[in-house]
Amino acid sequence: MSDSTSVSADPGPERPLRILIGADTFAPDVNGAARFAERLAAGLVERGHDVHIVAPAASRKHGTWKEVHEGQELTAHRLLSWRWYPHDWLRFALPWRIKQNSARILDEVKPDVVHFQSHIVVGRGLSIEAAKRGIRIVGTNHFMPENMLEFTLIPKAWQDWSVGLAWKAARRTFGRAESVTTPTRRAADFLEKYTGLRGVHAISCGIDAHKYSPNWEPRTENRIVFVGRVTGEKQIDVLLRAVTLLPAELDVKVDIVGGGDQKRNLEHLAVELGIADRVTFTGYVTDEELREAYHRASVLAMPSIAELQSIVTMEAMASALPVVAANAMALPHLVHHGENGYLFEPGDPKDLADMLRTVLEAAPDDYNAMKAQSLKLIKAHDITRTLDTFESLYRGERVTDPVTESIPVIVPD
Repeated sequence: MSDSTSVSADPGPERPLRILIGADTFAPDVNGAARFAERLAAGLVERGHDVHIVAPAASRKHGTWKEVHEGQELTAHRLLSWRWYPHDWLRFALPWRIKQNSARILDEVKPDVVHFQSHIVVGRGLSIEAAKRGIRIVGTNHFMPENMLEFTLIPKAWQDWSVGLAWKAARRTFGRAESVTTPTRRAADFLEKYTGLRGVHAISCGIDAHKYSPNWEPRTENRIVFVGRVTGEKQIDVLLRAVTLLPAELDVKVDIVGGGDQKRNLEHLAVELGIADRVTFTGYVTDEELREAYHRASVLAMPSIAELQSIVTMEAMASALPVVAANAMALPHLVHHGENGYLFEPGDPKDLADMLRTVLEAAPDDYNAMKAQSLKLIKAHDITRTLDTFESLYRGERVTDPVTESIPVIVPD
């Protein structure tokens, strides 16, 4: 993290800011980092700021134009991108052109602050060129190098070496930032450990909780929902194997909401396990369909071992769902064992099945208590707090990381 103070003029507490957000993944991509950047940008526009996005083009068409996200209009600078074919949808900006493109865009926009969302390509170029121009830099990490290994085609013998190089690259890029953030304290500790950075802020991605509502109607079925990218690190196979261990009388149904490179393999696995008639793979859905999926569900299962926060888990909690999640990375930050759900040993279908059974067999009062706890705990992750904190960082003000403790919530009798 940069020890020097930015030499850009203090934009002052009253004047709206011109903010440039750099992202290697942004809408229409569907993943946690892209969703956070989109919500952050829209929230800042709604507060009166002039927001620009720099991100790879979603197709061969590239250039600068206006885009509407979350009902707010912003300026998008879409960079020439190529498909990364080992991945099912990923496009990347060309690394050898990123400094040239960053310099051009920075000179056109003249932002008060640059906020990059990863160090890989866009963040590297923007941070180098913004530092040259004395522009305040804020960096946020949503990335674990290990998550991309299955898409790199790097031989296993070289993977540890590759991960080490990735963390060194992260150290260089984040080291140019005046402030570095990541969604949870556990993720901040992780970033400090592997990069040697100090003073990383833990700032929740936040959630616009009013867009989600609880369903207090008595359950008429046992339905487990998983929401997210259908990829290897999500360990959806563990969930499918766990379902086979649940008592037949529970008559459990499963909704897998999302798309990804493992969808076909998991469909075949469901057939092999004899549960294909009880598992629905919805593919990508609209926001309204997603809210309906949360309403239908009895519990969210999150077997992933690589969540730096998990916006999906927060959405489910805002919908008053109990959650059963892997005891890994940042999930214990959201799921309090025995309160709003349960944690299970990562990769263990039997333990996952036991925890799911505990939720599904809970007495109505105990089940509703878990729902109420999800609502109580999510109140601390209101996106208003997130926006307030980033606005302060953008103005160069010292901040205290928001306390993500539980806040009382009124629930129906």
